[in-house]
Amino acid sequence: MIDSPNNRHLKELRKLRTAHGRAKSGPPLQFVAEGEDLIAAAESVGWDPIERFVAAGSGLDGTEVEPELLAGASSLGSGTRILAVYEQRWGTPAGPLCVYLHGVGDPGNVGAILRSAQAFGAGSVVLGPGTADPFGPKAVRASMGAVFTMPMARLRDDDPAALLAALPGRTIALAAGGGTPLAGPLADEATILIGAERDGLPPELLAASDEQCRIPIGTESLNAAMAATVALYELTRTPTRVPAA
Repeated sequence: MIDSPNNRHLKELRKLRTAHGRAKSGPPLQFVAEGEDLIAAAESVGWDPIERFVAAGSGLDGTEVEPELLAGASSLGSGTRILAVYEQRWGTPAGPLCVYLHGVGDPGNVGAILRSAQAFGAGSVVLGPGTADPFGPKAVRASMGAVFTMPMARLRDDDPAALLAALPGRTIALAAGGGTPLAGPLADEATILIGAERDGLPPELLAASDEQCRIPIGTESLNAAMAATVALYELTRTPTRVPAA
């Protein structure tokens, strides 16, 4: 049982909590998931942890840690009974519907978008420049397990043409207050581009996209996660059938 705050495992857990994504000895990068629901979500899709730690006396499987010490390694204010370390997994952009995030810096929004993308059957979520780490503690919690099932890719190119060329299908940029009303369902492969809540997408990225669309609303803008969810619903909705006379 781990009963010392100087234990090397606890030191690594604290590092991952505050500087997530940094591996102990180089790639592959690692991240932490906390709580029984997230650990169960990982297990249900075959994600095996590198390490698994549980509060002593909890009856859960894993390396036992004094509860106070495990709480000290947790990012949750109330602590946790279980946490596990996993390897990050990255892929390539994939359709038929892809979600691209540019400058979405709030990890809670990123996690919520992963959850919505999973719910509406998106092929992948692509993280562009300025977007929060989807494997950070807040994003992992907000994803409600989608971080283990939604394929993710990362693009770092600052050149709009090169960036858009790496995305599948035609590119549909969500522009607050501009463009044509977003209308689905999709007939072909596409990527929906989502920008930061305050600043939106950069003008050069808007100009380079195949299409600029807006979500018709009565206010100036929506939270980035809400905008992504509405767009995903609209682009994947089933066409309404008119009853036969």
